[in-house]
Amino acid sequence: MRFSRRFSTPARWLASIILLLVTLASLPAGANCWPLPATGSRLIGQNVFHVVQDDGGSLESIAKKYNVGFLALLQANPGVDPYVPRAGSVLTIPLQMLLPDAPRKGLVINLAELRVYYYPAGKNSVTVYPIGIGQLGGDTMTPTMQTTVSDKRANPTWTPTANIRARYLANGIKLPAVVPAGPDNPMGHHAIRLAAYGGVYLLHGTNADFGIGMRVSSGCIRLRDDDIKALYKEMPVGTPVRIINTPIKASVEPDGRRLVEVHQPLSKSINDDPKVLPILLNARMKQFQAAPETDAQIMARAMQHRSGMPVEINAHAANAI
Repeated sequence: MRFSRRFSTPARWLASIILLLVTLASLPAGANCWPLPATGSRLIGQNVFHVVQDDGGSLESIAKKYNVGFLALLQANPGVDPYVPRAGSVLTIPLQMLLPDAPRKGLVINLAELRVYYYPAGKNSVTVYPIGIGQLGGDTMTPTMQTTVSDKRANPTWTPTANIRARYLANGIKLPAVVPAGPDNPMGHHAIRLAAYGGVYLLHGTNADFGIGMRVSSGCIRLRDDDIKALYKEMPVGTPVRIINTPIKASVEPDGRRLVEVHQPLSKSINDDPKVLPILLNARMKQFQAAPETDAQIMARAMQHRSGMPVEINAHAANAI
């Protein structure tokens, strides 16, 4: 993707439409599962487009239809009304992404992009799920960690911590010591416990129809009910889990394309604006930025726009802005 709006020739338009139809036909029902890319590549998936219907549907309902996160859809379509998107407008569905710079094994959760990547053992594929994570605040922020799956429970009960009960009580809600399984349980129908931190962090479902792809939980990782059900069924106890917080990813693809994918960094303070928060580059990313093959201006614009989608930043692409 480049920050350009050039018109294509009719032949290119036709080719694009055919590619889009083929991509739509190949999209999985529910989960977004992709074959692992070729050696040296980190690029998976393919963006598609959605024409907003005149039915009053919200951005959340569109996000759910394509199983992407709410904020990911909002960042890919700046300016769209999140409550009543304009009928007839065309939305980009951000289904193309770079794999995180982490071992392709077990679960890799990138908090900054509000996604979890599952690499099933013995399969040459990756399944990507949108997630909700911990709210802004000291004891509700989801921490980074390297751990394993220690337990799985169907129809779990919820035992809110003292801090959670106090927080609810401050809002006039008195929680019981244990919330039984059922439709009122905010953990949904399945829960997967992580070993670190004494087992207080879980991946779980939800009884709400919103909040996926947002910072909404008390620290746990929230998935749509069908997604946690699929993970629960397929992922064994002992699966390695790595939780990272990386708002910027980059790749030099085998065909020479230099790609960067930038997400809004997570706020640490109520006064932070993630749209303009500085994005700190590590030594490897600084080297990528300074390489003669990289157009620094395009990369700077990508870091400013923070679309959450891969952008080509090769130096020869400068005249396409």
